Amino acid sequence: MTTSSTHNVIGRSMRRVEGAHKVTGRTVFTADLALPGLAFVKLVLAQHPHARIGDIDVEAALGMPGVIAVVTAADLPALKAADTDLPLARGHVVYVGQPVVAVIAESREAAEDAAQLVSVDYEPLPHVSDVGAAIADGATEVLRSRSSALDDAAAHGGASAKATGASTRGNVIAVHSIKQGDAGAALRTSAHVFEATYESAGVHHSPMETHVVIARPEPDGGFTVWTPTQGMFAVRQATAAIVEMDPALLRIVPMPVGGGFGGKICLFEPLAVLLAGRCGRPVLLELTRTEEFLAGRGAPGAVVSLRLGADEQGRLLALDADVHFDNGACAGGLGSFAGLMLAGTYRIPSYRVDVHEVATHKTPVQAYRAPGMAQVFFALESAIDEIALQLGRDPIELRLANAVQAGDVRPDGLRWPVIGLVEVLREAQEHPLYKGPRAAGEGVGVAVGGWGGGREPAVAHCRLDTGGGLLVEVGTSDISGTDTTLVMLAAEAFGVGAQQVRIERGDSRTSPFAGVAGGSKITYSVGPAVWRAAVEARAQVLHAAGELLEASPADLEIVDGEVRVLGAPSRSVTLARIARETTAYGSRLPPIEGSARVAISEQAPMFTAHLARVRVDRETGDWAVTAYAVIQDVGRALNPAEIEGQIHGGNLQALGRALGEAVVHSPEGQPLTASFIDYAIPTIDQAPMVDSRLIEIPAPEGPLGARGVGEPPAIPAPAAVANAIASACGVRLRQMPVKLEDLILILPR
Repeated sequence: MTTSSTHNVIGRSMRRVEGAHKVTGRTVFTADLALPGLAFVKLVLAQHPHARIGDIDVEAALGMPGVIAVVTAADLPALKAADTDLPLARGHVVYVGQPVVAVIAESREAAEDAAQLVSVDYEPLPHVSDVGAAIADGATEVLRSRSSALDDAAAHGGASAKATGASTRGNVIAVHSIKQGDAGAALRTSAHVFEATYESAGVHHSPMETHVVIARPEPDGGFTVWTPTQGMFAVRQATAAIVEMDPALLRIVPMPVGGGFGGKICLFEPLAVLLAGRCGRPVLLELTRTEEFLAGRGAPGAVVSLRLGADEQGRLLALDADVHFDNGACAGGLGSFAGLMLAGTYRIPSYRVDVHEVATHKTPVQAYRAPGMAQVFFALESAIDEIALQLGRDPIELRLANAVQAGDVRPDGLRWPVIGLVEVLREAQEHPLYKGPRAAGEGVGVAVGGWGGGREPAVAHCRLDTGGGLLVEVGTSDISGTDTTLVMLAAEAFGVGAQQVRIERGDSRTSPFAGVAGGSKITYSVGPAVWRAAVEARAQVLHAAGELLEASPADLEIVDGEVRVLGAPSRSVTLARIARETTAYGSRLPPIEGSARVAISEQAPMFTAHLARVRVDRETGDWAVTAYAVIQDVGRALNPAEIEGQIHGGNLQALGRALGEAVVHSPEGQPLTASFIDYAIPTIDQAPMVDSRLIEIPAPEGPLGARGVGEPPAIPAPAAVANAIASACGVRLRQMPVKLEDLILILPR
């Protein structure tokens, strides 16, 4: 990693500013709030994947002590939202776990007891619970409405691959198509053609904190909503659209997020608002862990079928691919960027990629860290390894020979800006894990991953507080340590230590605008606003100090909490005095408050290369990841320790896709993974030590050259593991997660 010594704060590792409060239990989460008159909500969830709702008997529940109301869709306004955006199911259900009834009571216990007494008559209807059944001719239609109030793709920086629109074929809601040249003809003339199908299971966010929200009606006819959202302005807009009210009447108070990964933007906030309005009291809706698995939205499974062609020298010539995302009972839309990366990571002259958005009778999906990328890179990077084997080429050499570089045209017609794909591959090639000796039964696999990077406009304010410290105001949610990085940027730009900077956020009425914390874009999009606001505040301080010291601002510097005259340090004024002087009665000096607004015009794509060492027991099929390395282009390492933390966490999430994480349904459409007993989160004994190496290829528009870092490490692990297993024992697995029985059945004896 390259570092610069020209900065006092940036480039040095700093502990999270909120870390002490979290580890000592002082952080107040949404479920910790105790509002006067707070009532509690318990949901009655659908038990069938597809059914018509008949009679709903609520009389016994209403008769329970402490019950305030039992609410069905008939008790709510007739909203125009899409079926699965409706707060409560109306007329029919399309997945197990869809909310049907809400019980409001004086206590959690009373609500839970009453919910057990609600009786719902269902008329089961035919269902489709896998992609194959969903796209078959004559398949039962899953969705009647195919829109959504929340644009997950845009919020995460999804690209605009061309969508051909709604399909008449089964439940294919849309097809995102990209094409260049004649892939079929190029494949026919290729010296080497590889063809295979790869399957990735759906996975769940599994946050430590389940979905929880509090809504309170206000005297002006509006509502205050406390929620651990990743984007307060996005949840305000989506909630207002669903409940059909003026967004100005909603005040969103963002709370600390106990794990999000894309699933904590907007889900139950509209229902909480309607229920609070129904009973005229604040209500708390909190899911149990099982309810989180049933109603909380995870990542889609995918099937990727591709053909890849190359010439005798290993130059890739053609790619022909079909991707089917299993989006559950929603329109999806997260696959648009997947096709771009599938066709655009390597220099492939001819390609045809169709990404199919498929609806099934399962819980709808939502954005999950690097949406769609782990699925398509599992296929692409496995296929690259397989064609390298056919050619007898080193896997990294083959990748280097075909990797895209700055200036190459992307499938969306744009050109790749400055990127570090070649650099991370070269570093991986020299890594001891790749070059070092391998014991019997060991193999090493390599895979890359890429992410385009999101962008949203942002505003930031920096003001000098009365004690001489700097107060930074932003409208972001901190789900990944971004507050700490923004503090460091402000401290560096202003000229003080990070301990002299505080960061604050208000609510959706008082905070400066910022986008959703997702898509690896907060540091990249909000960081420049913070930097510029701090630079402006510094200029104001120097001007004010110049007035007080009768010196030119150009002759002043900020050192140790005071402004000094260069070469005459005894002539100084403290920042605290400047704060007092600029806010005093009758002052001739205005208050110190810098403000900046930015709209970054160019993406800063991120690439990473992963190396996995795997040991396979040929007798039993038992396998384990024994060592792991991540090499990632971060643009500029603003806070190295926090970046490494993001890399370790993201990588373990990606490894979970190989180690056993999978959302599984029975043929009858019933979820079989509705608890941590059945859903296999990786345990600490499965987590390898990770050697993370940060490559710095500065992004032109990033703050001091920084790129986002959160998405890329969550991508390559499934392919790296599959490639390592093939290296270790010659067995090629094309399904994730790895199943022990599959490995045993095909191990050579």
